[in-house]
Amino acid sequence: MGDSPDSAGTPPWEEDGQETAPTAAELEAAGQSAMFGDPVPPPAAAAPAAPPAPPPTEKPAAGAPSQPYRVLARKYRPQTFSELIGQEPMVRTLANAIKRDRLAHAFLMTGVRGVGKTSTARLIAKALNCIGPDGQGGPTIDPCGQCEPCLAIAEGRHIDVIEMDAASHTGVDDVREIIEAVRYAAVSARYKIYIIDEVHMLSRNAFNALLKTLEEPPAHVKFLFATTEVDKLPVTVLSRTQRFDLRRIPTELLQNHFGWVCAQEGVEAEREALHMIAAAAEGSVRDGLSILDQAIAHADLDAEGKVTAERVRDMLGLADKGAQRRLFATILEGDAPALLAGIEDQYALGVEPLALMRGLMEFAHRIALAQVSGGAADAPSEEERAAIGEWAGRIKPGQLHRMWQLLLKGHEEVRQAPDQLVAAQMALLRMLHAADMPDPGALVKKLEELAERGAVAGASTAAAAGGDAPAASGQGAPAPAAGMAEWRALIADVERAGEHFAASIMQMQVRLVELAPGVLRYARAPHFQEDIGPQLRDALLAATGQRWITEQVEGEGMPSLVEQDEATRADAKAKLRAHPLVEAALATFPDAEIVEEESTPVRGDRNWSRHG
Repeated sequence: MGDSPDSAGTPPWEEDGQETAPTAAELEAAGQSAMFGDPVPPPAAAAPAAPPAPPPTEKPAAGAPSQPYRVLARKYRPQTFSELIGQEPMVRTLANAIKRDRLAHAFLMTGVRGVGKTSTARLIAKALNCIGPDGQGGPTIDPCGQCEPCLAIAEGRHIDVIEMDAASHTGVDDVREIIEAVRYAAVSARYKIYIIDEVHMLSRNAFNALLKTLEEPPAHVKFLFATTEVDKLPVTVLSRTQRFDLRRIPTELLQNHFGWVCAQEGVEAEREALHMIAAAAEGSVRDGLSILDQAIAHADLDAEGKVTAERVRDMLGLADKGAQRRLFATILEGDAPALLAGIEDQYALGVEPLALMRGLMEFAHRIALAQVSGGAADAPSEEERAAIGEWAGRIKPGQLHRMWQLLLKGHEEVRQAPDQLVAAQMALLRMLHAADMPDPGALVKKLEELAERGAVAGASTAAAAGGDAPAASGQGAPAPAAGMAEWRALIADVERAGEHFAASIMQMQVRLVELAPGVLRYARAPHFQEDIGPQLRDALLAATGQRWITEQVEGEGMPSLVEQDEATRADAKAKLRAHPLVEAALATFPDAEIVEEESTPVRGDRNWSRHG
């Protein structure tokens, strides 16, 4: 009312002719306070904080005293997609989607720890909200890193990029806050983006509450999920997201990346040391950078802080590669005392038995790969490549695979044993004694050669003997009687008549002398004493319907059916033992025995016991 016309509608910060408009950072802080409450005020005794300086666009020099130290895993977090190593297929897919304006409303990044899931989510947030240095840019796969949205997202202070840890916000109330907030447009960015890390930790009710919003979010909202356990997510969530499976980073790529980091830090590192760190990282960039950070701190200052393989080996508790090669050589040479001495030396140096077994398994694996590829072995040092190449040409594949199986079994035994050192010694001694055993294929070939020589020698002996040599089969056995077929048929009739006990007596005890219609004369072995005549007559009457004359006579008749079967089996066994291949096997293994497979007796061939 009393204000002058010139001052009507003038904002308070423009009074008195001063241009004091709030900055973008102050506006974002005001928005954060409106949505999430005021920040915790500083202590009363503390001086008022100075306005934040603009973040540097370049990494500070290594060892700069004015900057607090940051671990390598945070310092070298990728800020552009070009710095994200090992995930080219995902980057290509995102680039094509941005160029064609086919961006999904929800993305899911999954993979093992340390491969870049959260970093990828932040990079996607940058790519979608980047406006370029001139403020006129649109979504791009190559965010500039200089505009205010890029800088704010990189520093984690952008009001429209909300990161939530699902491990500490698991309930449905936390999801309800998201559902209420997505209705409002972004404050200063192109898209409002929700990054939910470890999303599998959300409760079942929280997932159900999020489903409808996740399926049909407003056009200005994007959801970015990250998880290491994608199998715990409901199928209804998976079907509403575009999934990217981030790969483990190969060891060689990790090794090159760690070498670049060392160059940026001004630290010299041996190639073998970087290889060991990359192998210990198991495909995780963050794990590898943490180990590299520790290795740099572990390096001796006397050696100008150089990261050496020896220091890394001591730090990780790994076995010396040279000692491992010597152990492997003693196993191949069969030198048991040297093997035990080598194990004791490694154990005294602090190498765990499990690590020792894993190192030997790694050697066996590399030798097998060198045999298959036929090229140079994959090894960090020239000495190791030469040793693996020499073993790949000398060890047979069957022998190598048998050694692998023994090492694998030994590793399991060492892991479960109460005394791992003793278990490792016994497992490697067993492997030492089995290393020089021929493989089954060579053994079969050797037996075939022995059989061929035995067959030739047997043929020569038979030719020299001429026709004077007696027949080996059936020698001394009486010729079959003319009525043997009728006798077998008669026993079958008795069996069908239900006289099973009489049929068994006829098979086992009766030595046929004469068989005519109504007449049966037979002999028996001397140890059979009981009178079987009445049983035979009753059985024959029941089988044929007529009365029979049965008479036991003195002398020798035809062998009983059971005796004939036993003679046949004995003759077959003798022929089997006389086979050249069996003779060669018995000559090679003197303590071997021929084991007959027991078959289930069938009707007419029962294993009846004798009665005496």
